[in-house]
Amino acid sequence: MTTRSIPETASPTVGSVVSSELRAGSARRSPAPRTPAGRAPAPGDSGGTGGSRPRRRSAAWLGFTPFAAYVVLFLGIPAVIAVASGFFTADGAFTLANLSALTDPTIVKAFQGSLLVSIVSALLGAVIGALVCFALLGTKAEGMLRTVVDAASSVLAQFGGVMLAFAFIATIGFQGVVTLWLKDTFGLDVNANGALLYQTSGLIIPYSYFSVPLMVLTFMPAMEGLKATWGEAAATLGATRFQYWTKIAMPVLAPAFFGSVLLLFANSFSSFATAAALLSQGGIVPLAIKQQLTSETIVGVANSAGVLALGMLVIMVVIMFFYSLLQRRAARWQR
Repeated sequence: MTTRSIPETASPTVGSVVSSELRAGSARRSPAPRTPAGRAPAPGDSGGTGGSRPRRRSAAWLGFTPFAAYVVLFLGIPAVIAVASGFFTADGAFTLANLSALTDPTIVKAFQGSLLVSIVSALLGAVIGALVCFALLGTKAEGMLRTVVDAASSVLAQFGGVMLAFAFIATIGFQGVVTLWLKDTFGLDVNANGALLYQTSGLIIPYSYFSVPLMVLTFMPAMEGLKATWGEAAATLGATRFQYWTKIAMPVLAPAFFGSVLLLFANSFSSFATAAALLSQGGIVPLAIKQQLTSETIVGVANSAGVLALGMLVIMVVIMFFYSLLQRRAARWQR
């Protein structure tokens, strides 16, 4: 009599358990509605609602009309006019000669400055904001600390323009409070190599200031989407806390994190008021557009501002395209 050996069952890994739970959660679907006869409704069956769905859909579109009108009148039409102006001369004749402005060394330097400031400030804001979100993850969602941080982030993310510029001038300007304190206490002069705030690289400081709270607002929902059962499954299978974050949490949070980085980049790339209050000349693309429109020394270049707007628009479209892709991927884990 021969005995048949029983194969050993492979022990599940941390990733397989979490992956199976994710697949099981995404596979859950509500049962199909049934008619009184117990059958599934046909595609054209209204389910006894008497055509209420079309009426609700029409009401929804009617409520969307004010927002659509706002987008068209105040965003769409001005953007089309601004970009289209770059393809016409001052006399109204169509031309492609204005595209040569994109090869001008001053304009190229302005684009480089905008990209540098936006990338660095976005990365700094993303890293600091992610650490703040990680610290808040251990607090109560409805607690006082979380409420205060959320409220402060909502306000500070919109704190810009002349007010923000004045705040930093009073803080780290030539006679700023922090500048004088560092000089008197440690002998350190932050403006020894020139005015820190009044150069293109100095914009990284105020831009990072409003990037951090924006990161907290956009990335905190993704952090809250981490399920406690994932950590419990990892701990049950013997995974350490470090292994949980590097092999489970970080891969899940990666799309949301990089999507937030792109959003911070877009926000910094399009900012104008703070830079206009600190820099008198160009250095970034929005200020170069202002100089093209208002210059009294260079005549006949106003239409070239439309070409610069086109360059900014192309960059923003590419950024938002990748942002939408990352958001769709991040939404899979937040359901």
